[in-house]
Amino acid sequence: MAWKNYPQNIKVRLITSFFNRAVSSAVMPFMALFFAQEMSKVWAGIFLICTVFISFFVNLIGGYISDRFPRKRVLVLTSFISALMFFVMTISLLPKENIIWLFALAYVSYIIASSLGRPAMHAIIIDSTTPENRKEVYALDYWLVNLSMAIGAALGGLLYINHQIELFALLTFTSLSLPIAYKIWLIDEHTKKMEKKHKNVFVDLVQNYKVAFQDRPFTKVVIGSMLIFAAEFTLNSYIGVRLAETFKIVHIGDFEVAGVRMLSILNIENMLLVVCFTFLINRFTDRFSKKKVLLSGLIIYSVGYITVTSANTWYILILFNFIATIGELIYSPVRNAEEANMIPADKRGSYSAFSNFSFSGADLIARTSIIIGAFLIPTMMSVYIGIILMIGTVLLYTGLFFRRARH
Repeated sequence: MAWKNYPQNIKVRLITSFFNRAVSSAVMPFMALFFAQEMSKVWAGIFLICTVFISFFVNLIGGYISDRFPRKRVLVLTSFISALMFFVMTISLLPKENIIWLFALAYVSYIIASSLGRPAMHAIIIDSTTPENRKEVYALDYWLVNLSMAIGAALGGLLYINHQIELFALLTFTSLSLPIAYKIWLIDEHTKKMEKKHKNVFVDLVQNYKVAFQDRPFTKVVIGSMLIFAAEFTLNSYIGVRLAETFKIVHIGDFEVAGVRMLSILNIENMLLVVCFTFLINRFTDRFSKKKVLLSGLIIYSVGYITVTSANTWYILILFNFIATIGELIYSPVRNAEEANMIPADKRGSYSAFSNFSFSGADLIARTSIIIGAFLIPTMMSVYIGIILMIGTVLLYTGLFFRRARH
């Protein structure tokens, strides 16, 4: 399917999120560093863990709102508030002594606004695609996500230390163009609005998620995805910490590769593989059944991450990180498209918000892996990740493909 044949909403969504993610990923990875330098490590840790929980709960409210109200209006409003908060963050950096309380307040407000709008954006993709073109659209989205993050990481690396204010000003300008783009080009195709069933809004919200939670195949897919993503997320938590402590320095000419640099190499390898091979692998897997593609992708992905969890030799790390990423490229578009196909038309926002639990949960599992890793030797951590991946694979596979057998 050529770019010109894509629905207008998909084009708007892919282009706007590409620019938005490129600039925001130049800043967001440095937030822990910023708060740790301005306040303290403990303060930064507690503050950022709080934002994970705030983001998760606000995301659930966002899902409910995007099913009850026009999605375009929700998006325009939340993206405008996000832009405003970036402007406030930029202003708070201007004085010699940063106004840290104002920056922190604006950051939390930005987290709230973006979490409220996210389910509406996910739902618009599902509204604007068909089961036939969904896998292809998700593959393109996945490719653009990684390309924008690679550009963002490069931008951040170049500008964060010496040009902080310019970076935030750029972020403000980019963010401000989003609500304008949504207002002009986005078409609200969401006609099946969810009816309010209870007078009390809180009861209505809880009942709404009860329906998603009682959808057993979908719940299996969400929990299975969470366990599978947890392996990938440990790369920048447990695996990163372990490499920083135990990786033996390698010299390539005058270039010195220590643990932290090795982690950067693995992350760069990940992004380059996604940017180079997404469409090639997607075209190749189109010939096979979705069940086989999903299962073989997950097995390859698992073998890769189980090895990377405990490996300490540079070439084994690079080889098995390559294997893990290829596995991810095989299973990911199928998982995304099949999960979207499961969602009822009138509850797309709520189901999308519920499915975001996969990422929040995986993030928490990855962070606890640092604590567990303090008590287990690396090979035992490989066994631990292997068990998590095995349970995740069974849940995801049965959730996606065994529901049809029963209907």
